[in-house]
Amino acid sequence: MKSITLVFMLSMMFMMSAQTRKDEKIIKDAVKAKKELIKADDGIHTFFEKSAGYVIFPNVGEGGFIIGGASGNGVLYQNGKAKGMADLKKLDVGFQAGGQSIIEIIFFETEEDVNAFEEGKFEFSAQVSAVVLKSGVAANAKYKEGVAVFAVPKSGLMAKASVGGQKFKYHSF
Repeated sequence: MKSITLVFMLSMMFMMSAQTRKDEKIIKDAVKAKKELIKADDGIHTFFEKSAGYVIFPNVGEGGFIIGGASGNGVLYQNGKAKGMADLKKLDVGFQAGGQSIIEIIFFETEEDVNAFEEGKFEFSAQVSAVVLKSGVAANAKYKEGVAVFAVPKSGLMAKASVGGQKFKYHSF
């Protein structure tokens, strides 16, 4: 019985360290992505300074042909500190073709918006869309329904890009 307990404990430790390594890589990628966002448009500083919180998805993969999907992992920040990990999923139907990799960041206007995200009560409506970040765009961007969403293409080409219909999961550290 002791050997079964020991094997179980060791396997749990291995799984937890693997998850930690995965989270550490995502956090490292998010830090790098933040620098890339600022490099793409220095005006985004205002959102980093004034938002109640933000979640960075450093590697969102999106692709499809008529039926499309997207997924990515990210980090939720509040007061400049990482609070937990997030998961993004999207499935949609409509005109689309291709595939791409993007950085996506969602800024939350209020504490209530951050709380809704943490509680799993957050979902984009069809009216919310991402602003493709390039020099000078962030200065004129506004919150819509409590969020401001920016995207920076990393690679690939897609005939459409939207954020409506995305669903999220969150777990704190």
